[in-house]
Amino acid sequence: MRIFTASLATETNTFSPVPTDMASFKGTFYAGPGEHPPTPTLCSSPVVILRERGKAEGFTVIEGTSTWAEPGGLIRKDVFEALRDEILGQLKQAMPVDGVVLGLHGAMVANGYDDPEGDLLTRVREIVGPDVIIAAELDPHSHLTPKRVAASNILASFLEFPHTDFYERGQHVVDLALRAVRGEIRPVISTFDCQMIGVYPTSQEPTRSFVDKMTGLQGKDGILSVSFIHGFMAGDVPEMGSRMMVVSDGAPEKGAALAEALGREMQAVRGKTAMPMKEVDETLRYIRDAGAGDKPFVVADIWDNPGGGVAGDNTVALRAIIAAGFKKVGVATIWDPQAAAFCLAAGEGAVIDLRFGGKAGNVSGDPIDARVEVLRTTEAGWQSFGKSQVPLGVAAVVRIVGTEIDIILNTNRTQTFEPDIFTNLGIAHSDKELLLVKSTNHFYAGFKPVAREVLYARVSGPYPDDPRVTNYRKLTRPVWPRVDVFAKA
Repeated sequence: MRIFTASLATETNTFSPVPTDMASFKGTFYAGPGEHPPTPTLCSSPVVILRERGKAEGFTVIEGTSTWAEPGGLIRKDVFEALRDEILGQLKQAMPVDGVVLGLHGAMVANGYDDPEGDLLTRVREIVGPDVIIAAELDPHSHLTPKRVAASNILASFLEFPHTDFYERGQHVVDLALRAVRGEIRPVISTFDCQMIGVYPTSQEPTRSFVDKMTGLQGKDGILSVSFIHGFMAGDVPEMGSRMMVVSDGAPEKGAALAEALGREMQAVRGKTAMPMKEVDETLRYIRDAGAGDKPFVVADIWDNPGGGVAGDNTVALRAIIAAGFKKVGVATIWDPQAAAFCLAAGEGAVIDLRFGGKAGNVSGDPIDARVEVLRTTEAGWQSFGKSQVPLGVAAVVRIVGTEIDIILNTNRTQTFEPDIFTNLGIAHSDKELLLVKSTNHFYAGFKPVAREVLYARVSGPYPDDPRVTNYRKLTRPVWPRVDVFAKA
């Protein structure tokens, strides 16, 4: 048995001012054939899992390129085509194969391509023919298009948000693919368009129970896999929106019925799933009124989240914290390669006048000018995300003089995942009164145990967070809440 595997992934915010070029991929994660490290990225776990399974079970695994770019704006056309063709060329050289298992994201958009993953999967099908199993793992914040469904035998997404299960779902996809190659199952994909878009954190109800229900349905009564595709509201593409997906064992009608039934359950709780969000000033008043405690409050700057493709250099929340008089604060992070480079050049212990943040565009807020002490610098900062290590690039910790406000400035744009983003750079996060993190919900699993309370703060502007008013140009079908498609006639 011969299995080809590769990974090509990023999440594209079509409204973001940050372009995605080849350096975005190679500077974040790029591994040529056979070069993937033992630790996976968010979207490349099938490669690592297949390597281990192949050694243990005695089948051949041919590894192609794996690459990941931090979420950003549109991918250059030539960059997508070059990476796509690189993987397709490797597949051609590997032929004949019995299966192809890919690590994808599902929300890529390139200039000239609204559905890059659909294009890639279709070309893979053309190479391998109709009888070879094609499987892929997806992020739930993706666009489930008919094109990619038609080209695939097996698709499954992570179930959790935060995505704590990306490795386990990779195992799930690999296991189904190997069973299909061996003829043990006949996978068929069924989908249901929920005709809505929303935010669905699985760290709270009602989505928590819904995920548990989906998990309980798998492996019973001919149902192989169940996924809820949340959709990605920052992607202006025709298929943007939430969908249910069921993979059945040769039972498309049963799969379709289940997908619709589950989809209608999610329709019934539309508008009731998002985490509680408050304006920044209201959030800070709540913290001030709560008084001293033994743990810091964790405040998520949810819409300036680089994991959603925005810059991550908005200063509005930090300015409000300074203005409110908070003195013991940790901030992860402000994306500012220039400021980080200045700090690296100045050296640890230097006291300098520094301008940082507020550079990417008019939704970034004004730059902050402050006298700071450079506490720590590194040419290769990092943080954990489950089994992965996420690079920060050149990074620095600066403290605003006269306070204990410690701010991480990073070069590689990334959201905040784990508390070790602070400890790796010498910040004792437990000593702070509040921690400001740039993330929507992926931080939750790591920070909840160290937080007095987790709060979600809203800053308007960086991210297209209200689909009712977002200027979609390519979305043509009616999607709630833009259109009340569920209104009774």
